[in-house]
Amino acid sequence: MNYKLYSFDKIPSTQTYAHELVAKGGAVDRTIILAAAQSAGRGRYRRTWVSHHGNLYASFIYKAVARDPRLSYCVAVAVAETLISFDIKPQIKWPNDILVEGKKICGILTEYSKNFVIIGIGINIKTNPTVTAAYETTKMDNYKRNRGMSVEFTRDEVLSVLVEKMDFWLSHLANGNFVSIRARWMQLAAGLDSEIMYKGQPATLCEINLDGALVLRRLGEYILVLGDEIMM
Repeated sequence: MNYKLYSFDKIPSTQTYAHELVAKGGAVDRTIILAAAQSAGRGRYRRTWVSHHGNLYASFIYKAVARDPRLSYCVAVAVAETLISFDIKPQIKWPNDILVEGKKICGILTEYSKNFVIIGIGINIKTNPTVTAAYETTKMDNYKRNRGMSVEFTRDEVLSVLVEKMDFWLSHLANGNFVSIRARWMQLAAGLDSEIMYKGQPATLCEINLDGALVLRRLGEYILVLGDEIMM
């Protein structure tokens, strides 16, 4: 798959390992840190990511000249397309969650370090944690019926498709074709035209623009958001 792969049975965090690799000067473009389980997996704001065996926990390392807000949309589309390949119907919840039937099946964490971007992806395949959140979690094995099969999904099978989709959509971004990424994201997005909270006030979630900004509407005015200050 033309990636340098580091594979572990269990480490504290693939994302932390990737950061340490960059810090030590050992990182190269197109590297994957893969773990069967994590003892200290984390999401945004260093929230705990429960990481039992059977799921996919991976951090992708790519060269990055500069921060690009459009990258997160590209990765979300790649993950969603991966699930679609397994006859699962996902939605993208801005900014970094993938949902199936309104339940979280995947989280994405994008961080920058020196001249690299590190993209952590956790996909529930065999197990899904019970967490205190506004929505439930789910796992891929709950949707085997979609294929009419009794064969369970495997981590390596999912990783293989994910790598293919990451390469496909990242190549669009590298070639300046964010239009197609934006269009696909809009098709898969959850909550468009619905009310959200932005800085404590209600607004309508409209779309993303070609610069990767989220477009909100409030009292007839449009607001561009590049951070993650909204609540859905």
